[in-house]
Amino acid sequence: MDNGLDKSLLIARAKTLKPIMQVGKSGVTPGIVDEIKKQLKKRKLIKIKLLRSSFGDLDKKEIATLISETTNSEIINMVGFSLTLLRKG
Repeated sequence: MDNGLDKSLLIARAKTLKPIMQVGKSGVTPGIVDEIKKQLKKRKLIKIKLLRSSFGDLDKKEIATLISETTNSEIINMVGFSLTLLRKG
């Protein structure tokens, strides 16, 4: 991480967060990506809930990587179906 924040501190902060949105059966759509970008701009650290129906042919790690790359964010933690993202920069 290049932002100077300790990853363990971010993981601890993420535990208190509630998911702000869900990625559902439509998967990772442009609308979902835009909303994640807006939330990252506003909050910097967000938690997203992935529903099993969103996976399609991908597994949850691939979905997380796809979301991270398309939103220019960093995956901080993934526990179960909850994904925590940090805005880069």
